[in-house]
Parts: sequence; C-alpha cells; structure tokens
Amino acid sequence: MTIARAVALADEAAGRAYPKPTVGAVVVSEGEVVGEGATEAGGRHAEAVALDAAGERARGATLYVSMEPCAHWGTTPPCVDRILADGVARVVVGSRDPNPEAAGGLERLAEAGVDVEVVDSPAARRQNEAWRVWVSERRPFVVLKAAVTLDGRMAVPGARWVTGEPSRRRVHELRASVDAVAVGMGTVRADAPRLDARDVETPRGQPRRLAFGRGPLPEGSPLELRSGPLAEELAALAAEGVQSLLLESGPSLAEAFLDADLVDKLLLFVAPLLAGADGPAFAPRLRSPRRLHLLHTEPVGEDVLLEAYVHEP
Repeated sequence: MTIARAVALADEAAGRAYPKPTVGAVVVSEGEVVGEGATEAGGRHAEAVALDAAGERARGATLYVSMEPCAHWGTTPPCVDRILADGVARVVVGSRDPNPEAAGGLERLAEAGVDVEVVDSPAARRQNEAWRVWVSERRPFVVLKAAVTLDGRMAVPGARWVTGEPSRRRVHELRASVDAVAVGMGTVRADAPRLDARDVETPRGQPRRLAFGRGPLPEGSPLELRSGPLAEELAALAAEGVQSLLLESGPSLAEAFLDADLVDKLLLFVAPLLAGADGPAFAPRLRSPRRLHLLHTEPVGEDVLLEAYVHEP
C-alpha cells in the first residue's frame, strides 16, 4: 500500500523538520512511483519534494501523503495550491491535519474536483504525536515513564537501580528525544536527579529539566521549579514551545497527572525482580479506571518495556 511508503519516508526523516511535523509523500502515475520525498529541514514540504521529482508526470497522478496537505501560508505556500497547479487527480492521506490554522486541505481539494480519501492510519498519526497534541490541545504530549519490579515496586532494597543498563540507556535516549523532562519535588529531595541525557546523541541539545511541586529547590539544583496547577503549567510550557514532556516521577506525581487526565503515553520498564519489601509502588489510585490502547511489549536487555497509550492517538 503506497500510503505505507509515505509513512516510511516520514519515519526515515523523523525529527528532520522539528519543531514542525515531518511528513512523507509519494506520487504514483499509471502504477509507477514517479516522485517521493519527506519534509525538509526549514524547506519544502513533502508534497512539494515529491511533486518536484515527478515533474509533468504529476498531472493526472495520485498523491499519497502521510498527513493532510496544508491549506495555509506558513513559511511555504499552501501545499493545496501546488497540488492543484500540478493537476493531481487523486489525493490519499494517512491522517488529518489537527492544526486549526492549516486544516481544511482535503475540503479545498474536493471542491476543486480532486478525488480525496482518508485512510486514517494509526502509524501516520503516531509519527507526529507530540506535535499533534501540542497544536490541537495547547499542552505538551506527556509520556509517563516508570521502572518497576515484577511485584510493582519502584525501588529495590540495597540497590541503586531497579532496571538494567540497557533500560537506563533507553531512558537517556528518551530524554534526548523530548523537549523537557520532569520529576516531582519528592524525587528531587530523595535523589537530587540531574535529568540530562548522557552518553547519547542529543540532536536537539539537552531537554529542559523541571520539578513540579512546592519549593524551594535545593541550592545549586539545575532544575526549573513549576509550582502552579498542572494544567496551567502545561499550558505555559506549551506556549514556550515545549511539545513533549517526559515524566520520570514517583507515585504521587504520576497519580496526579493520571488523575487529571494529562498523560498520553505510558512506558513501564519491568525488571525480572521481586522486591519483596515495603516501598514506593507504581499503583496510582485513580477515581475511575483507564483503558490503555495499542499495548506493545519489547525486551530491553533482561527487562521488558511495556508501552501503551492512555489517549488513543
């Protein structure tokens, strides 16, 4: 399916267009791929890259795009205008554009006589999941990460770490991929965490490092204190350009975020250990059950990573 190729092109270029979404596009004429591409860093959108490659063969062709073509002027002209100018006959998209300023591209194409179709691909929606939440809900996409034993404890007596080195490295990679990392003040007082990404590539630079809760921060702490209501703090962070937030909190802050319905994705690193003792447990007491979506499991060294969405993307 050619929409899968458009999604694959965006995957290969993941993050290239940050802070804008990365999109993939494919032009097919008479059963042959005649042009393809992905969003450029600070340059052309995927549709323009693919149409430039297709040239005259774009006329009467089908354009497959991982996300709905934009219908507004930003740093580039509307992709809809280019599609119409090149005479594309059919447009198939993997996801709608959630940006209220740019949406409506399919309606404009349909009004101009172009055949349009929405495949609604979960893979296409997940590609730009942080940007999609940020632009539509005006808050960061929140990923809650926790490391636990098989009996649900977040600490092991006499051990500094719950999980193994491969899982800890994955956490540093996660930090390098988000705009901000946060803990609660209880974690700050207990562990004095640095929250930086270490020994991994950091193409965006180091994330912002935050602490939610009542201060003061310890002298010399590298963290920013955020003491307001969670929803207000997230809105303020979004206004400052923070699209994604990794929450590495203890049970209290995790419970507060979950109960306020402010978590989008859950990452649970499960170690093959039984703590067998009292201690902090990952057991948020919620006012109502939460059904998770798209559960995925992955071995990470001797641990297992459970990934699931609280809000279906």
